[in-house]
Amino acid sequence: MAPRALWKGQLRLSLVSIPVEIYSARNSGARVSFRQIHGPSGKPVRYQKTVEGVGPVDSADILKGYETDKGEYILLDPDEIDAIKLDTKKTLELVQFVESSEIAPIWFDRPYYVVPTDELAEDAYRVVRDALRKTRKCGLGQLTMRGREHLCAIRPCGDGLLMETLHYKEDLRAADPMFSGIADAASDDELLEVATQLIEKKTAPFDATAFEDHYASALQDLIDRKRRSRKTPRAKADDKDKGGEGENVVDLMDALKKSLKDSRGGARRKKAS
Repeated sequence: MAPRALWKGQLRLSLVSIPVEIYSARNSGARVSFRQIHGPSGKPVRYQKTVEGVGPVDSADILKGYETDKGEYILLDPDEIDAIKLDTKKTLELVQFVESSEIAPIWFDRPYYVVPTDELAEDAYRVVRDALRKTRKCGLGQLTMRGREHLCAIRPCGDGLLMETLHYKEDLRAADPMFSGIADAASDDELLEVATQLIEKKTAPFDATAFEDHYASALQDLIDRKRRSRKTPRAKADDKDKGGEGENVVDLMDALKKSLKDSRGGARRKKAS
């Protein structure tokens, strides 16, 4: 099955707009997933929302509760939360550029592939890709998707562009409290030398195929063996239990030159003031 684009719109660099589509880089189907089955009947287990002393409740009667004090909640209607969700904008504008090595790994959240929508968009797409590759920088911007605004970094990836969503500052815990108990003392010189030599000896180019998820392999092997065995208990669920096109890029060179001219003019005016 062909992957489905999660977002379609414009990747913008100043006056240059490139029609692109964004796809998840994660292969969710590669992992083995299970569904809970009731052994005696062989039917799927369903979950029902209940309230102690009341019993099953309708979804329409459920509100969102934000805990302010222990056991005390501010109640919000789901419609109130939906009302403040951001409209899905069709533009991801690169507003700043930083050295690729400047962003620590802890900030990265999820990877996505950014792909030009058609052949007309490829020229501008390649220019942005090659410019980022030449300068060894990544572009930063914010993307609205599914009602929420994501901080994003765009960088070259093979023949294309990779977008990685980043955590906001409030999403991460400060490291100082975690490491404050580690004594601030220099390492033993001899031990440091041995450790350094060991690291150098085991240094090699990164190759993800050299590593195997042994649990996933063992789990798949178990499933294969159980599938081949006629003694394996089986259950059959009923069917009811089964779960913007952008504008073409024209006059790319003119747009790039005008963007550069405008940015320089803005810098001169700012300096003169």
